Amino acid sequence: METDAFLGFLQKAESGKALGIKEKELINVALAVAAQCEWCIAFHVEQAVRAGATRDEIVESGFMAVIMHGGPAYMYMTPLLEAIDEFLPKDSD
Repeated sequence: METDAFLGFLQKAESGKALGIKEKELINVALAVAAQCEWCIAFHVEQAVRAGATRDEIVESGFMAVIMHGGPAYMYMTPLLEAIDEFLPKDSD
């Protein structure tokens, strides 16, 4: 039952109209950096790229996490940049 409730919440949050999918994924990128989750970073960078985010937008999202979370989040900018290089071709900017 708890899983069903969470999945219902997840569906509502993702289907909201106030923010587009690109903006939501950029927020998720920042949250992934702040949470220091390399798997989450890679997943949400890929989703942000699919939603049309640019390299600069993704990096800036990571910087916002560093501003709010400090040095520990800064250490996760490396996996962020690696994920960008993996999912966003260099000539697409």
